[in-house]
Amino acid sequence: MTTLHVPPLPGPAAPVSPPAAHPVSPPAATPAIAPAAAAPAADLSVWPASTTPLAHGDLAVAGVPLTEVAERFGTPAYLLDEGDVRARCRAYLRAFKDADVLYAAKAFLCRAMAHWVAEEGLGLDVCSAGELELAVTTGFPADRIVLHGNAKSPEDLRAAFRLGVGRIVIDSASEIARLAAAVPPGSRQKVMVRVVPGIAAGGHAKIRTGTDDQKFGLSLTDGSAQHAIARILGQPTLELAGLHCHLGSQITTEKPFLCAVRRLVGLMARIKEQHGVTLPELDLGGGHGIAYRPGEDALDIASLARKVRAELTESCAAAGLPVPRLLVEPGRAIAGPAGVALYRVLAVKRTSGRTFVAVDGGMSDNPRPALYGVRYAPRLVGRRATADPEPVTVVGRHCEAGDVLADDVRLPGDVRPGDLLAVPVAGAYHLSMASGYNLVGRPPVIAVADGHARLLVRRESLEDFRGRDVGL
Repeated sequence: MTTLHVPPLPGPAAPVSPPAAHPVSPPAATPAIAPAAAAPAADLSVWPASTTPLAHGDLAVAGVPLTEVAERFGTPAYLLDEGDVRARCRAYLRAFKDADVLYAAKAFLCRAMAHWVAEEGLGLDVCSAGELELAVTTGFPADRIVLHGNAKSPEDLRAAFRLGVGRIVIDSASEIARLAAAVPPGSRQKVMVRVVPGIAAGGHAKIRTGTDDQKFGLSLTDGSAQHAIARILGQPTLELAGLHCHLGSQITTEKPFLCAVRRLVGLMARIKEQHGVTLPELDLGGGHGIAYRPGEDALDIASLARKVRAELTESCAAAGLPVPRLLVEPGRAIAGPAGVALYRVLAVKRTSGRTFVAVDGGMSDNPRPALYGVRYAPRLVGRRATADPEPVTVVGRHCEAGDVLADDVRLPGDVRPGDLLAVPVAGAYHLSMASGYNLVGRPPVIAVADGHARLLVRRESLEDFRGRDVGL
């Protein structure tokens, strides 16, 4: 099965928008360190496609040794493979032909990421005035942006109108009148309705959003969605562009998406029958699952695209509707596998039952293990271990017993303070969910491409803490 999560990725296609600033393929030249014998493919299956083993136990991503990144920029740090990000954008565009692919900024956003996504021809899905402002001031076309949110603030809406956002997704009935009244005089705002189709899907209860027992959207089952649609159609300042749904995150099978297509096309048919309106767009959201450890399941994007298109065509034909423009919103599946987190070991503690390996980061830079029980596969890099692997628990430096980055993983038995650990699949929901706990400071983000590393987001500093605290 060809999936988006394992190297090699599909080869780069011709750029959709302006040509990419960097080629997607890993650079031919290697760093000065001599390559080691190739590691088993499974060992690197969840790493960026450009990852290569080097001598002395090191790894290079896009031709840059991980030890070099750690020495130059310090730890903890996030590394992001630009070529891998661009390749995943292109793979989505190849799979979802004649559709709009919007990158979900909540997974990870910085100016460079917005620039890469724009160059590759994707749109953008944002959830706040902050994400919107950063993207547009970077040069991202506002009309290719969709604004989400179950509780949009007045600031969010002011920014959306000021910057000219393309679509606003209505998430609750209370938003309709407020949004309609805020539209600038003489204009109409395109909107979509987020429909809850009553489908349970996702890797954890806290990230399942397609059912009625959570905060997002308007229910198809109880008629809330239908009532909201009728109200929107009566607002002269709002233009209903289509329906939206998002079933959840880390979905690794196609069936929930196909079921969503059938239910939403059914709703489109009722809208046409009751109101005489044919909606031109259908947004299926994202939630496309990726593998965090070798051997885990991931969603086959090419297969999903084929089956969704077939289901959409068949369902519309049966309902007597033209096929709407399809939109999808991948975030994690583009950014996640392109990222690597780097940590230094600070302490190793062996108790009667467990071995704890404590590193210089933790839940302030990756809260996902504590929130969702996500499991990672950290790896010792920078030296050849002499001891056999043993089960350990990699923990953070924070004052919480639940500050665990990787539970019951195998690392060399001689792991010691000063060692460098690398954690793959760290490009999504790490920095975007990072906190100020214990005032440790959020790590920097470093881009790698063509054998070079450059800083994208600087490390949060003690001066930042002092500057924000304005008085007694």
